[in-house]
Amino acid sequence: MTGPWTRTIDILPVGGFIVALLALALPLPTLMIGLVLAVMIVAAVHHAEVIAHRVGEPFGTFILALAVTVIEVGLILSLMQAKPEATLALARDTVFAAVMVILNLIIGLCLLVGALRHHEQTFKRTGNRSALSTLTVLTVVTLVLPNFTSSAPGPRYSDVQLGFVALVSLILYLTFVLVQTVRHRDYFLPVGNDEHVPHVHADPPSNRRAVTSMLLLVACLVAVVVLAKTLSPAIGAGLAYLGAPVAVLGILIAALVLAPEGLAAVRAAGANRLQTSLNLALGSALATIGLTIPAVALMSILGGMPIMLGLDPKAMILLFLSLMVASHTLANGRTTVLQGTIHLTLFAVYLFTTFVP
Repeated sequence: MTGPWTRTIDILPVGGFIVALLALALPLPTLMIGLVLAVMIVAAVHHAEVIAHRVGEPFGTFILALAVTVIEVGLILSLMQAKPEATLALARDTVFAAVMVILNLIIGLCLLVGALRHHEQTFKRTGNRSALSTLTVLTVVTLVLPNFTSSAPGPRYSDVQLGFVALVSLILYLTFVLVQTVRHRDYFLPVGNDEHVPHVHADPPSNRRAVTSMLLLVACLVAVVVLAKTLSPAIGAGLAYLGAPVAVLGILIAALVLAPEGLAAVRAAGANRLQTSLNLALGSALATIGLTIPAVALMSILGGMPIMLGLDPKAMILLFLSLMVASHTLANGRTTVLQGTIHLTLFAVYLFTTFVP
């Protein structure tokens, strides 16, 4: 894409980076910081998409997932450093919210939009079932198992356990990435119906354009982390004023970070590219746990900051139900409007029971 939009999306990261530097020294208006933060997240995902288009599938979805996860980790760590005692469960709430948003809201919307427009869609079962199996192990080990260990009180791992789980999560995620991008890349490539979609084969950006987007992506990510840290006191005060449950902060972070990528996945489903949609969704879910948990665990161990990872019984039931439904959805390689409706219903139940526990 060229023209005024390209010039604008190139200027925004520079402006956002300058605002972030000013926020470190000057008391800028909260609304201004929030708007710039949202714009920086959108700009970051755009430039990640440019780079992704340059390298092609499935490497592209991996880059998008990595960019989204860097933003998510930056937000979590910034908020945890600002208020350690009040954010012990922030990493757990954010990761769980991201998994529920991806498995139920984003995938549900993709299936519903695709089915309404194309009646029935197909995808490759092998790659998606491998991704879901990996996601199941990661979610249970990081979010459920802490409730049943005894080395540390409460739904927590001891430092040794946390370090082990973080290492295992990282190794499992990197192994999946190796399978997705190298050894069994064909499992995750789009199915044949994509070849009839004209914009799928749009010319990739030049090397110069890709390098420019890489530099601007770094500027966006730095700005997001700095602005999130600056905005964290206002976010906490706002939620306390509204009397919102603590878990809402995790939902807000997950929704804000995943919104641009979710829209890209829904657009792909509407264009009859369901495999790309599922690559985006499941790749983001895996990166959320496989990269976020190790990063937060490292900060917890080195900084002496305890974190709670174990879900409560209600959340565990919703997690198991979501994983079970997703496994059935991805079992036969075909989707209809019913599956989309089921996933969206599950997300509505999760959201309702968060606000009305």
